[in-house]
Amino acid sequence: MIKSSFKRNDAGQILSFEVSGHAEAGPYGSDLVCAAVSALTISTVNGINALAGFEPIVETNEAEGGYLYVEMIEHTNQEQTNIAQILLENLLLGLQAVEQEHNEFIQVKTINEK
Repeated sequence: MIKSSFKRNDAGQILSFEVSGHAEAGPYGSDLVCAAVSALTISTVNGINALAGFEPIVETNEAEGGYLYVEMIEHTNQEQTNIAQILLENLLLGLQAVEQEHNEFIQVKTINEK
């Protein structure tokens, strides 16, 4: 199962997200849930870099795959923050849509940081 979690601050902004595991919804190379999650997450990271103009902190498991952690950096201007938040909210909506259709293969949760 793919597990994803989004951490929000008191203002409701997404500070970070983590995605781990494997969907195992089909044979390797034909797993549509895995493909959807990969496309959404990679597109979001690339969009933050290209559109918001900064590189978030990114950690992956290169050896086994199935792990991505992305954290926003602190020193961004308001426009960069707004663009990044739109992209992150869109990612959350996309993963929730995948979860609605395939909840046996993916779990999405949001954590509010105090």
